[in-house]
Amino acid sequence: MGKVLPTHRLAHSPFGGLGQPAITEAVRLLSKGPFPVDHHRAIPERQHWSLENVCVDPFSDLSIAYTTNGQDAHSSPSAYSCNSHSWVHIFPEGKIHQSPRKTMRYFKWGIARLILEPKECPDIVPMWIEGFDDVMHESRKFPRFLPRPGKRVSVTFGSKVDTNEVFGDMRSRWDKLKAKVEKRDPESRDLPLGVLSEELLNNKEAVELRKEVTLKVRNLVLDVRRSRGFPDEDPKEGLVDTWLEEGPKREGHMKDDSWVRDI
Repeated sequence: MGKVLPTHRLAHSPFGGLGQPAITEAVRLLSKGPFPVDHHRAIPERQHWSLENVCVDPFSDLSIAYTTNGQDAHSSPSAYSCNSHSWVHIFPEGKIHQSPRKTMRYFKWGIARLILEPKECPDIVPMWIEGFDDVMHESRKFPRFLPRPGKRVSVTFGSKVDTNEVFGDMRSRWDKLKAKVEKRDPESRDLPLGVLSEELLNNKEAVELRKEVTLKVRNLVLDVRRSRGFPDEDPKEGLVDTWLEEGPKREGHMKDDSWVRDI
């Protein structure tokens, strides 16, 4: 209903990936709006509230519904000026990962788009959460749907990041790359905020920059983890190639004794 952005996982849906509407909405929510629904617009019959279109604003007659797959409809939160510069809370591992060593998987590159593309760099506050795996561990038996009581949960907030110092150079490099691509492809200049051309999505330089930003964010979270008394991770934990060693299984009990489930 506008508080959670509907997201597709590329491993399970052709509508997932870095260019999906959830990223567009998040980039805009971190910027000064409002923004028209100028991309991924839902079809006219899905623009108004009904029992079928329950995720469309029942109090508005404006065409502010967007679609994630061509068939569904969701009210665009970035269409409201009151949602400018919103708090966007993400779990950048992109799946449930419960490790006895309290390590993290690699972070998804979408987080880099949320830092590089908003009109102003958003404030960033890294967080470390412990204990949810005890409340709802993936290995739990019947009654599986019930949280386990009496467990201890903690949420640790890191300091607000000096974004200019940490990400200023990367944002400058992104702006220069974007200008270079748009010079070669003038049509891409007309794309609205949060929407990228195929070249900017897949350009090798853009991919490497996203990797760099994502690893930087992961290191910021590791600093908060370290403050909780955990030893340093093996640096290889943050690399995609390392997690290929889990084996071909996407979910369940992995070779490294962790439990994984797609969200």
